[in-house]
Amino acid sequence: MGEEVILLDFWPSMFRMRVRIALAEKGVKYEYRDEDLLKGGKSRYLLQVNPAHKKIPVLIHNGKPISKSSIIVQYINEVWNDKAPLLPSNPYERAQARVWTDYIDKKVYDAGRKLWTTTGEEQEAAKKDFFEIFKTLEGQLGGEPYFGEENLGYVDVYLIPYYCWFHAYETMANISMEGECPKLVAWAKRCAQKKSVSESLVDEKKISGFVLK
Repeated sequence: MGEEVILLDFWPSMFRMRVRIALAEKGVKYEYRDEDLLKGGKSRYLLQVNPAHKKIPVLIHNGKPISKSSIIVQYINEVWNDKAPLLPSNPYERAQARVWTDYIDKKVYDAGRKLWTTTGEEQEAAKKDFFEIFKTLEGQLGGEPYFGEENLGYVDVYLIPYYCWFHAYETMANISMEGECPKLVAWAKRCAQKKSVSESLVDEKKISGFVLK
């Protein structure tokens, strides 16, 4: 049966990178449509397929739209369930994966943004909060190669898109990710060796240029 899969997104978004990695892990072919939110604003099609939130990413599968990256990744995992499972089969482990992706959603983006929207003492406080979050995540990695233990999993897919933002964080706030969180950076480099990840992430200098604008 032929399937139509379309992904609407905006190139610097870490949220859309999650979806692209999940699709690549599953080997799903899709049509990519970039929403240039800087130049053209939100297209009529985006507003039509995501009237509730009016945000990217949106996955359209056989004409049916799914929005919000966490829901999209879970949908991809359930629909294309014949390979590369992203969530554990054990209910407790699956629940824990969702706990940590919720933590990432509620903490990481805002903490990173504060690094370049603050100065002086406020920025120093932002740096402290930022590294507390990443060190907490680093602690959850333990001695495993991935958050999904031996294989790339849901939490890995969720967090790894921030890797290409590390350079921007370091440049704007004069920090060292590897100096503060070496185990996490080693994890990120390990993930980036996978084709599904390397081909889905955006060049770090391009992201830095975007932030500077």
